[in-house]
Amino acid sequence: MARHTDRREFLRSGLALGTLALAPRGNACEVVAEYLRVVHPWTRATTPGAGHAALCMTIDQVTAFDRLVGVRTPVASGAEMGGVGSGPRVDFPVRPGGEFMLDEDGTYVRLTGLQHALVIGREYPLQLEFERSGIVLASLSVDFDVRAG
Repeated sequence: MARHTDRREFLRSGLALGTLALAPRGNACEVVAEYLRVVHPWTRATTPGAGHAALCMTIDQVTAFDRLVGVRTPVASGAEMGGVGSGPRVDFPVRPGGEFMLDEDGTYVRLTGLQHALVIGREYPLQLEFERSGIVLASLSVDFDVRAG
């Protein structure tokens, strides 16, 4: 009887693992809001004493006009637009059907007043505020080392 019990437990365990393999996987680097999706907010590692860092991300699956109007994180005292079309406040329009990349080579959000060095491999809380989609809670990943200068 013990042998049949062991076989049944083995089969149950196998079925449970198989079910998990078929389940849809979520992506920890994306957050879906009412009218859009935010994919992989990240920044580079910084040196001690650095005053700012570039926040990069992709915004896609936009179903209605929206606008990024605020960014908050405990690692910075403020945020503003940086790069192409930069300004003293966060103001980034997102239109339906588009994919919008905030990156260091174009437009990005500049995190100002860094509280400490950003260390590669760490994640920090990030709050994005959109006009229509409201507050979106995400994680800010520190993905790459400081650029060689």
